[in-house]
Amino acid sequence: MEAAALHMDGDCLMAGRRRRLLLVAVVLVLVAGLTLAWALIAGSLAIAPAEVLAALGGADGMSASVVRELRLPRAVATFVCGGLLALAGALMQVLLRNPLADPYILGISGGAAVGALTGISLGAASIWIDGGAFAGALIAMLLVFGLAHGDGSWTQTRLLLTGVIVAAGCGAAVTLMLALAPDTRVQSMLFWLMGDASGVSNPWPALGVLLIGLFAVWPFARDLNVLARGEMTAHALGVSVKRLRLGLYVLASLLTAVAVTQVGSVGFVGLIVPHLVRLALGNDQRILLPTAALAGGILLTVADTLARTVMAPQQLPVGVLTALIGVPVFLFLLARHPR
Repeated sequence: MEAAALHMDGDCLMAGRRRRLLLVAVVLVLVAGLTLAWALIAGSLAIAPAEVLAALGGADGMSASVVRELRLPRAVATFVCGGLLALAGALMQVLLRNPLADPYILGISGGAAVGALTGISLGAASIWIDGGAFAGALIAMLLVFGLAHGDGSWTQTRLLLTGVIVAAGCGAAVTLMLALAPDTRVQSMLFWLMGDASGVSNPWPALGVLLIGLFAVWPFARDLNVLARGEMTAHALGVSVKRLRLGLYVLASLLTAVAVTQVGSVGFVGLIVPHLVRLALGNDQRILLPTAALAGGILLTVADTLARTVMAPQQLPVGVLTALIGVPVFLFLLARHPR
């Protein structure tokens, strides 16, 4: 009787957890739809929801052109890049078993920025700028993780200190490039560094990268759950840690590079979103990774919409708003993890 009662209690708990997860997923999808709708409606030129629907349906006119040619690409780009950064942050937090890891804090975004700005300063084509950002992100990631590897394992102190040093070096390189760049390119480079999605015209390749990244990492979600418990446990259970780690290196670098080339160096999305999702839903990577990508898209889209509407017609860099949100959250996380 007691065993049957315990079994029934376990079934009830599992059913309750499934209902909670389903409810969270439905709420996030609805919020994502409302966020994208708000991004299409709001702006210095207010457009009614009926006009937005007509524009998406192929109607002509100035409002339709604004929606299709300006607001829709920008909304999709910010949503996708928020998902890219959140997914990259979630992967690195699992890899390092550190909730304070993210592409911005560890210098990965800085490395991607150095690579992308090098291409911009040389007047390279878009494909070379994207390739430079990917190379810079990968080099910065390998440098941070290589230098932080002490006594056979990574430590939080070494990791954070190394990330700060690499980020500072990337910042110095960016400053040097700004000083040497032609005057005609300095202003655009500055806005790009602070986070700017106004120039995005084709966000669909970035959306493809996000979907490919989710599909690529999904089969390894169980291995990531094991890796989160420690490398020794993962080895004992047959997980190929070195191969999995290398794949995470490359994938996180690619996700960060694509996001940086689309909207510039936007910080803290990869830090706060996975951590908050983990607090709400737990650490099961099968749930955390897609949910974090969806929540990251919502956050960055909201921040970008506020950036272009709070002081309209003047637009603020979206990176400023994400930093205003991320800095207090980061300090809160440091207070919760003093060691």
